[in-house]
Amino acid sequence: MAGLVQLPQSFADAAAEFADGTKLPAEPRDAATVVLLRPGANGPELYLLRRQISMDFAGGMCVFPGGGVDPRDFDADVAWAGPTPAAWATRLGVDEGKARALVCAAVRETYEESGVLLAGESETSVVADTTGADWEADRVALEKRDLSLTEFLARRGLVLRTDLLGAWSGWLTPVFEPKRYRTWFFVAELPEGQLTRDVSSESDHVVWLPALTAAEQAESQQILMLPPTYITSLDVAEHADPAAVLAEAATRNVEMFCPAVEPEGEGFTLTRPPRADALLEARARNATWGQA
Repeated sequence: MAGLVQLPQSFADAAAEFADGTKLPAEPRDAATVVLLRPGANGPELYLLRRQISMDFAGGMCVFPGGGVDPRDFDADVAWAGPTPAAWATRLGVDEGKARALVCAAVRETYEESGVLLAGESETSVVADTTGADWEADRVALEKRDLSLTEFLARRGLVLRTDLLGAWSGWLTPVFEPKRYRTWFFVAELPEGQLTRDVSSESDHVVWLPALTAAEQAESQQILMLPPTYITSLDVAEHADPAAVLAEAATRNVEMFCPAVEPEGEGFTLTRPPRADALLEARARNATWGQA
């Protein structure tokens, strides 16, 4: 399959310097991102944010809500419902402490960047509305790191609904990038009654799009996406609705994938995880790339 990204010789030269030890790659930061879903007439729809052009990582790109793990996300006192940290550790391929932190980061970042909170007063309930001024004040405090997730939930008598999340995939930024993330991708359905809001300080535009439409717009460069976001959009588009996506997530254990530079024709491209090739082959059968 043709690569997703066509790279100039300079990228191959840079990658070679890391491969032979001439340069050392930047240490990646652990991060979590959540593919927020809702039902649509043409399959599941995705919530996407366009990052500010000024951002030093993925500026101008359309992304899912997410961000880096905060040290306080490791707090073992966080109110928790759903699969145990040990169960999440198996799904995410990490130890229990990091699994807890990744799940907390996923929930926290989703709330910070969309106003959607995967938490409730009990293990069977979900907050119905987070649009009030008091909720917004707490969201801003979380975003500014003036408030931890543990403190936020305790203050409001809430528990983390980790059962509303599904593990999906893992992507590690290539070695030649100056800023790198080791990112675990989660999926979740928009809770009934809650609304997404354009609140993130790191984005300048938000939109809901059918998963396949998002991939098509990336192909035609109506929007910009990094390969992991594009591949995830195609992957989600294979399913009929959010329930089917979450059912698929229940069968997955995350394996982290780091793209590498490889020759393609007279240029270079980035390698892809095996499932990506199957998705691209299916896409090629159902659409003409040059017209998409």
